[in-house]
Amino acid sequence: MHQEMNMKDMNTEQQQNQDPNTWVDHYGNYLYNYAISRVYNQEIAEDLVQETFLSAVKAIERFEGRSTVKTWLTSILKRKIIDYYRKNARNKEDALLDNDQFFQTEGILKGHWEDSELPNKWQFDSELSENSEFHKVLKECLAHLPTKMAATFTMKEVEEYSTEETCKELDISPSNLWVMIHRAKLKLRKCIEKKWFSPDEKMYK
Repeated sequence: MHQEMNMKDMNTEQQQNQDPNTWVDHYGNYLYNYAISRVYNQEIAEDLVQETFLSAVKAIERFEGRSTVKTWLTSILKRKIIDYYRKNARNKEDALLDNDQFFQTEGILKGHWEDSELPNKWQFDSELSENSEFHKVLKECLAHLPTKMAATFTMKEVEEYSTEETCKELDISPSNLWVMIHRAKLKLRKCIEKKWFSPDEKMYK
């Protein structure tokens, strides 16, 4: 009897979760946090989440329940984020990067963030990767990067997309990808040094 009640409760919960009227309450905060950690702009993140809900409502009849509603909504949001990256990528910046001979070196194109590129203090603080305040600073610094540079860094280094996937989604060459990631890391290094290790100093321009 108890097991039957539990099954009934679970079925009721699943039905409620598939009701679009409940999605904002159930998934709004999660989707917003997911978006803001990838686009680094509150207004844009809110717009992407709203677009996700609208797209999901239109496609609800095609939802077969093979995954949870949360997973389904997240997959739609991921696509929205990538579309945003591509739409806002600046072709002029791509051309400048492609022609920037300073960054066209074998070591840079390997895409490694060598220890020599890191501030000394980073090398001795293994707890930084789990520090929420540090991640907050990192997101603030990423928000100051050009759109496509931030997108490339996020997809490759944060989302851990493969080089092939990142290049395909952002329509860039592998060499262009590594140039942008290297340049992003140099800019992030300077920003994080000032905002994290020297917070009283004015942020770089």
